Amino acid sequence: MSKQKVIICKNILETLKDIVSKEDYSSIFVLTDTNTAKICLPKLSEVDFLSSAKVIEIPAGDENKNLEHLAYIWQFLSENGATRSSLMINLGGGMITDIGGFAASTFKRGIDYINIPTTLLGTIDAAVGGKTGINFCGLKNEVGVINPADYVLIDPQFFRTLDHQNFLSGYAEMLKHGLISSEEELKKVVNFDLQNIDFDKFTELLKSSIVVKEYFVEKDPKEQNIRKALNFGHTIGHAIESYSHEIGKPILHGYAVAFGMVCELYLSYVKVGFPLPLMRQINALIFENYEKFDFGCKSYDRLYELMRHDKKNISSEINFTLLAGIGNLKINQTATKEEIFEALDFYRDAN
Repeated sequence: MSKQKVIICKNILETLKDIVSKEDYSSIFVLTDTNTAKICLPKLSEVDFLSSAKVIEIPAGDENKNLEHLAYIWQFLSENGATRSSLMINLGGGMITDIGGFAASTFKRGIDYINIPTTLLGTIDAAVGGKTGINFCGLKNEVGVINPADYVLIDPQFFRTLDHQNFLSGYAEMLKHGLISSEEELKKVVNFDLQNIDFDKFTELLKSSIVVKEYFVEKDPKEQNIRKALNFGHTIGHAIESYSHEIGKPILHGYAVAFGMVCELYLSYVKVGFPLPLMRQINALIFENYEKFDFGCKSYDRLYELMRHDKKNISSEINFTLLAGIGNLKINQTATKEEIFEALDFYRDAN
């Protein structure tokens, strides 16, 4: 698998122009959603060679990362003369880079694509690492492929337009990267001032966090071993996220991951000895910044059922990545139904 090139841009237009000018693309397509079409696409339109690019627009929202819109993208490409020499530029958050990457990876058995993430979550979680896909049958990212973009172009200026909730959603993944890597990395993330954001300092923090993800992706591109560290907080987090959509009270992905980390830190403490004081410190940080998603014990069975359908599972057992300490990874861990319910109890009782 080829390594994708991640570039934090000082001038994204010049960088994009330089990349595209080196290739002889038969046509260029730009995938956006209804939000990025209004807010971000005009910036790219300043590039001369994109004036003839064909824009594919789909509705915003993770609920639209589905088979219907995937088919629409394929159909648009086909009807507008896309060839194996075409380029697709995915301009948007994680939903766009996920579905756009999947569409590009499968159309005519694969065309080149570039990710330009416009949200912090999309940058940290979706655009880097090569995972692509769609939601299917109510399950998040149930169908997809691992195929890295040729380039990921990151313009930190986009993050200045984010509301605080969406900023926090991305920050949760950075917190995860700190926990699975080193005390130094975790300290930088935990000490960052979330209430008075210094974007110059944040750009440096972002670079450092992306290096953490790239390390795990390069070591284990197909997620057979150490890359599973990136799933910390996601087994329970994905279930909470899917459940929130089911009941019509959707929460942002990063919020679900934050709550998943609370539960999985508890399992880490109980099962592999994660330090109690550190668990309390991380939980306090999460509950100080993330409005709690309420659910009752009657929801546990449904949450458990969603976990049982998680694609990371091995055989019939629910698979977790747990931590014995900062960067002390325990992959391929399991927990009983009773232990998982205890973790959900712990989350509900914590504050």
